[in-house]
Amino acid sequence: MEKSIFAYQSEPTEYIKSGDSGAIEALIPERFLQRQEPDLPQATEQDVIRHFSRLAGLNYSVDTGFYPLGSCTMKYNPKINEAVADLPGLAGVHPYQDEKSIQGVLELAYGLEQFLLAVSGFQGLTLQPAAGAHGEITGILLIKAYHRLASKKEKRRIILVPDTAHGTNPATAALAGYEVRQVKSDEAGDIDLADLKQNLSPEVAALMLTNPNTLGLFEKNILQVSKMVHEAGALLYGDGANFNALLGLVKPADLGFDVMHFNLHKTFSTPHGGGGPGAGAVGVVEKLIPFLPVPLVKKKGEKFYFDYKVKHSIGKVRSFYGNFLIAVRAYAYFLALGEEGIKKVGRQSILNANYLLRKLKDVYEWPYRRSCMHEFVITPKTGWQVNTLDIAKRIIDYGYHPPTIYFPLIVHEAMMIEPTETETKNTLDEFSAALLSIAQEAQTTPELLKKAPVNSPVGRLDEARAARQLILKYEKAR
Repeated sequence: MEKSIFAYQSEPTEYIKSGDSGAIEALIPERFLQRQEPDLPQATEQDVIRHFSRLAGLNYSVDTGFYPLGSCTMKYNPKINEAVADLPGLAGVHPYQDEKSIQGVLELAYGLEQFLLAVSGFQGLTLQPAAGAHGEITGILLIKAYHRLASKKEKRRIILVPDTAHGTNPATAALAGYEVRQVKSDEAGDIDLADLKQNLSPEVAALMLTNPNTLGLFEKNILQVSKMVHEAGALLYGDGANFNALLGLVKPADLGFDVMHFNLHKTFSTPHGGGGPGAGAVGVVEKLIPFLPVPLVKKKGEKFYFDYKVKHSIGKVRSFYGNFLIAVRAYAYFLALGEEGIKKVGRQSILNANYLLRKLKDVYEWPYRRSCMHEFVITPKTGWQVNTLDIAKRIIDYGYHPPTIYFPLIVHEAMMIEPTETETKNTLDEFSAALLSIAQEAQTTPELLKKAPVNSPVGRLDEARAARQLILKYEKAR
């Protein structure tokens, strides 16, 4: 256990002040001035470096180990992406530069849009949204603007979401001013067509659907679903969180989706986690192009430019042109893989998930006994004296990050596992061996799992208390 930085006490150091501090203080209103010296630790530079280096070594990342978080697509981020994003002509560009001086930047943005359109089948796209959830609200606002213009009579006030939906879906719909209604799943794990039919009405604006869904299953009735939605005058929104499984195999627009956000920080291998940055580009069918945020990147002859003349635009949703360097990383990913490499992504992610599932399905419960796509859901066996949280905590002792747990909500004690295409067979074999060993422990020494983790820097934490009593800063004991 690493000590607090305050434990590394040395001789008090006099703070060095540069320049005329009195003149600077004169410019600051009195109420903002701190007259007391900050309570900083008295530690040497050497101790500070060693302290934070040791803490850094305790971090878990995709660079140090397998990250099987379901529905998160924690694939490895190639370092070539980072090198490209660090090029001076890209990293050093200023958002207020004249278009003539950033033709390369605009060409890159335009090129990335063409790649995304090619793999999705959509006709229009914006790179502005800064995250997946931001892409969601952008897409729903596009749908809202479309319905507002299409009909002055009908009041489409309802958004439908499946019971397997990501939590951001109902939150996004509510934030956009819609009433949210849930659609059930059937016994096979698909959206229940009878329940969908019962919920569709002239008041429904859209159905928000993830395909593959968060059970890791391809919605086999997707064409019928999209037909039903469109016949009701509504639109079909695609949550792109699981697009990795479709990459190179099927285009969302061909399935009937009208709008979908891409998680560049998932599918297209740019870093995510820890609060960002991310990128949630949004693709649309032709009839929604007039509502896209401004500006759009256009090409005329050999020149690229920002187009602000979008007739019914919902306006800007992000300053400048989004998290541009995340887009650069995604573009580098496309270029590195090429057309043939992109086609292999979906296939390999599905192969890896099914390989891992076959290793575990006879030892753990397998709620939906169908071949999965890029991820799958399993649960502890009935009769084990442990729960999913215990298993997840024990996985830490085996050197792995736990999978997503207790989601989707319709599966009791769910564990959702997504290996991604970047993991090797050797890693999958070792991870499955760990889970099989834990299954044996669950039956022979359940008390061990109840105490887990036992080999980590800290033991079992009180997560409920941590969520309810937030302490967001270090307070030195007096």
